[in-house]
Amino acid sequence: MIHTVKDWMSSPVVVIDPDSSVSYALTLMRRRDIRSLVVPLEGFPTQFGIITTTDIRDKLIAFDRNPAETTVRQIMTTSVITARQEWSLKECSLAMQEHRVNHLPVVDETNNLVGMISTTDLFMAAEEVGWEEGFSG
Repeated sequence: MIHTVKDWMSSPVVVIDPDSSVSYALTLMRRRDIRSLVVPLEGFPTQFGIITTTDIRDKLIAFDRNPAETTVRQIMTTSVITARQEWSLKECSLAMQEHRVNHLPVVDETNNLVGMISTTDLFMAAEEVGWEEGFSG
């Protein structure tokens, strides 16, 4: 059996407004036990930003910025690579490696947001499924 991104992605996706405070993003991430939030971009229904724990570490904490006075828009990543839900886990892993990211929003054939996949999801798949025939597609 070939395991696809759709089999292991999280859905629905937790999104946040770009003008929300980073304090709110932190609370949302902690309460949902997640490490990234998708940011819909105004005027571009099929393009997204993302805010991750790495963005918070590198762009907020490292510069001693106040999370209550900093907006998501100010520290989010805007050049977001997306995954396709029909990709094999191997394709997804290679894309994450190539672009040095740990989270990929997942889109359908019309680029609508349908899920999120992370390195943690890939780890869980590897643990649960192992490297059975067809795992990588």
